[in-house]
Amino acid sequence: MRVVIAEDNALLREGLVLLLTSAGHDVVAVVGTGPEIMPALREQRPDVAVLDVRMPPGFRDEGLRAALEARKEFPGQPVLVLSQYVEESYAAELLGGGTSGVGYLLKDRVGRVDEFLDALERVAGGGTALDPEVVTELLTRRKNTPLDSLTPRERETLALMAEGHDNATIAKTLVVTERAVHKHIGNVFLKLGLTPSDSGHRRVLAVLAYLAHTPQA
Repeated sequence: MRVVIAEDNALLREGLVLLLTSAGHDVVAVVGTGPEIMPALREQRPDVAVLDVRMPPGFRDEGLRAALEARKEFPGQPVLVLSQYVEESYAAELLGGGTSGVGYLLKDRVGRVDEFLDALERVAGGGTALDPEVVTELLTRRKNTPLDSLTPRERETLALMAEGHDNATIAKTLVVTERAVHKHIGNVFLKLGLTPSDSGHRRVLAVLAYLAHTPQA
């Protein structure tokens, strides 16, 4: 897998390079400032881009802006955005541009190597990967919506779906059968007014689109 990395912190940047190359991936470009991102993406057209949200020179949202620009210029370009903190507005804006091939993780997640690599590969394959803390924020900040009608177990199931997990993984995490997970998912779709689909990928996209566009209180 060909990867472009945009990260201004030298230690984390080199750590990402080492982590990805050790996992057999090809890091084709590494940049440390916002203005360098798009030229690198245009030249390399990577399988996935790993972008820090806040980059020099402004340390505001340069990485996020580049991610949005890249997906506009190259529709479907997979991007995995890294952030130091949960910033719901960034996640919502990223999801608002389409949820296929999108990831938003906290930087702490990089230290959990297996989880990070799994998320990266899922995004590169056109899937979705949202940090559990981001999903929690998206769920808990919505008030007076159909989300309120979900049971605690249905909310747990929805959160795991939004993170991009399949039924088998959800069942293992919740220590229930896949049949039980299927039932919870059916209830979630019914209560949220979403059209059920046998496609796990489309199912996650539908849920994320719902979460991203549900108004906050």
